[in-house]
Amino acid sequence: MEQRSQELFERAKRRIPGGVNSPVRAFQAVGRTPRFIASAHGDRILDVDQNEYIDYVCSWGPGILGHAYPRVIEKVQEACAQGLTFGAPTEKEVVLAELIAELMPSMQVSRLVNSGTEAVMSAIRAARGFTGRDKIIKFKGCYHGHSDGLLVKAGSAALTTSVPDSAGVPADFTKHTLVASYNDTESVKKLFEAYPQEIAAVIVEPVAANMGVVLPAQGFLSFLRDITRQYGALLIFDEVITGFRLGLGGAQAYYDIQPDLTTLGKIVGGGMPIGAYGGRSDIMQMISPVGPVYQAGTLSGNPIATTAGIETLNILKADPQIYTRLAEKSAQIAQAVKAAAGNRVTVNRIGSLMSIFFTKQPVTDYESAVSADTKQYAAFFGYLLDHGIYTAPSQFEAMFLSDAHTAQDLAKTCEVMTQYFRTFKEA
Repeated sequence: MEQRSQELFERAKRRIPGGVNSPVRAFQAVGRTPRFIASAHGDRILDVDQNEYIDYVCSWGPGILGHAYPRVIEKVQEACAQGLTFGAPTEKEVVLAELIAELMPSMQVSRLVNSGTEAVMSAIRAARGFTGRDKIIKFKGCYHGHSDGLLVKAGSAALTTSVPDSAGVPADFTKHTLVASYNDTESVKKLFEAYPQEIAAVIVEPVAANMGVVLPAQGFLSFLRDITRQYGALLIFDEVITGFRLGLGGAQAYYDIQPDLTTLGKIVGGGMPIGAYGGRSDIMQMISPVGPVYQAGTLSGNPIATTAGIETLNILKADPQIYTRLAEKSAQIAQAVKAAAGNRVTVNRIGSLMSIFFTKQPVTDYESAVSADTKQYAAFFGYLLDHGIYTAPSQFEAMFLSDAHTAQDLAKTCEVMTQYFRTFKEA
């Protein structure tokens, strides 16, 4: 039953573009009515029609502890009682910056912002200011937010709607954005050979998670580290998704690669709107007010978001075994899908991130990701939704596990997925 969600969606479409405030929420790719959520606790979400779902979206990543984690909620409520925002420094900004540096040592100095998009935009500006160069390299299918210069062969919802490039972005804004192929070292070499003195930085999702989950090929990240050093460019890891989710030190600790700059979001705010960018001290000294690269924000480092982030990171720090538990949970689902579907699908998984691609071929880059059958994925999504399982309404997003997912709910998820593949008919 979805009567109330349908009514709200119709109302929303009159006042909000497409009825949603972020495109993937529209369920457009799967031909369903988006569920309007009323509440969430643990690994469950409840919609306005009182339908309950086991949630594998987890607010696109930050719900690593589960929804409405009591300790985080309690601390946020206490902080709210002291005032929502001051537009002035607070001790919590310092505490969070120190905690980030402790857990992710490459981020010697960091600046708090309000979103992952803002963090990436600012990091690239810092890289250009530090190097005195204009061009950057990004990878097809990697999504780094919706700033103008990065909406070139982007992932996430841009892939879902088959609009990798956005209208309203002047060509001049993207002329300095060079596009390489993820996991293809030759494509990167050719760009550096063509522009040896003009590339300020390479930005990459160390684990791509916006064309579905695509793991880096062996040696790919170390190659990027080496070639950027060779040509005097910076290496930027976009860890908005992987930061503190893939591991306590993010993907850079997981793969033992230290970038020059890192961008964060999602978990670093414990589910509140926040982002951060940072890295080597000499680079970050380019940022105003000590340097010539300007960036500012009234709500940056606000006490509510920093409170949620500090509590979440301290919980993760105190219990690093959470990452082992999360990996075991995702492995359980992956094994069940593989057993039921055989070679009819490809499952990519790392830690608590996973994607089920409706293709028989390995998915290692943009081209192989977009070869997946989105109609089959839509049918799969609908079946899960009808049976109380809430997953990403797009082939090109990740499934996220949380520490709140119980053994019983995992068993139900595996059972529902197995049932689907028993009747699954290939196109």
